[in-house]
Amino acid sequence: MTFTATVHAGLRVAALCAVLALMSACAANGRTGQASSYLIVSSMEAASGVRPSEFSGVLASDVVTVINTVPTQLEDFAKVTFQLAMKDPLVGPSPVNYVTLRGYRVTYFRSDGRNTHGVDVPYPFAGALTATVSTTTTASLVLVRVQAKLEAPLSTLAGLGGAIAISTFADVVFYGTDQAGRNVTVNARISVNFADWGDEE
Repeated sequence: MTFTATVHAGLRVAALCAVLALMSACAANGRTGQASSYLIVSSMEAASGVRPSEFSGVLASDVVTVINTVPTQLEDFAKVTFQLAMKDPLVGPSPVNYVTLRGYRVTYFRSDGRNTHGVDVPYPFAGALTATVSTTTTASLVLVRVQAKLEAPLSTLAGLGGAIAISTFADVVFYGTDQAGRNVTVNARISVNFADWGDEE
């Protein structure tokens, strides 16, 4: 091999190493925390307590549901699918990189900026969640609590027959650790429209 060919081969190897290092750095810089792995929310859907098996990308939350002539408040649920990924795309996950979720926090807000808790939107809340993500995992959680439907502003919608609604986004922060105890968080968002929707006869 000539000197020129050797130099060109060396330059190609150096360029490849630089690209791979840049890819790894970009992946790492895009995810905070000390854990080598992170979570991706592949999807989040919600279902009204009235129809708990019918999930969709937008939740129509009924603040009062009449069951056998009795006004009732039902919790609404969400179903979330998580995917595990590594900050370094050249390294595959090992069991120490698996992430165990411990809980979540839901905060509601409106696009018009009126976000006073208990006046414009329901109060935020935290819930427990236990699920370990090794590749892809789906977990269920409460997205709207019964308590929220008994408090303002949702309680003021009762009896209005859906004529007045409060449209919100629900921001959900999931938190947990990898198997070495390093913190991992991931965020998701879904639209939630609150009203006293019509009940089936």
